[in-house]
Amino acid sequence: MEFLLIIVVALLAIIAVVVIFNYLGNRKARQAEADALRNRTYRPGDPFSSADDDSVYGDPRQLKPGDLVELRGETYAVRGTVRLTQDGYVWTENFLDTGLGTKAWISVEDDPDLEVVLWHELSGVVVEPGPDTVEVDGRRYHSEEAGSARFTSAGTTGVAASGRMAYHDYQAGDERLSFEDYGSGWECARGELLTRADYRIFPSNPSDQNI
Repeated sequence: MEFLLIIVVALLAIIAVVVIFNYLGNRKARQAEADALRNRTYRPGDPFSSADDDSVYGDPRQLKPGDLVELRGETYAVRGTVRLTQDGYVWTENFLDTGLGTKAWISVEDDPDLEVVLWHELSGVVVEPGPDTVEVDGRRYHSEEAGSARFTSAGTTGVAASGRMAYHDYQAGDERLSFEDYGSGWECARGELLTRADYRIFPSNPSDQNI
């Protein structure tokens, strides 16, 4: 009888040890899952990231010849892209065409937030950049930035395949004015800042963007 009691106590002790180890193992697994979820949810990141908007409207940073851009209900094809670099800073300018006579440019830059500007070329502008302020079509613009950059182009852009250009940007409220010289003299364009609701991008190769 005493021997049987010893066996029962030993079995109960083994069961208790197994239960304790299972409890501790499950607790450790639950803690690991909680830590992983917390890390995914609260890991360091930019709270103003545009990644969610990119997934819906397309990423304008990835624009390339052959893509389509729906701009306020009108569809444009990207005919060419100019990529510019200055001291490690990169931005792009994309030539858009409806095929029905309407042409425009879209510039894309992170400074530090994403900024997309719709540009229309101006003809007959007699002023040249340089002064702190210039007046075009009765509106006064204030100098914002000037410099030079190296560029490469792809598709139809009207500029060389590569080289160096100069620019001088002006601003009046939300309206922009830009002078650029790719080697044949200053050209002027007026710009309008776009919101994410103003455009949607349809890449020629859908695998290039997650939309």
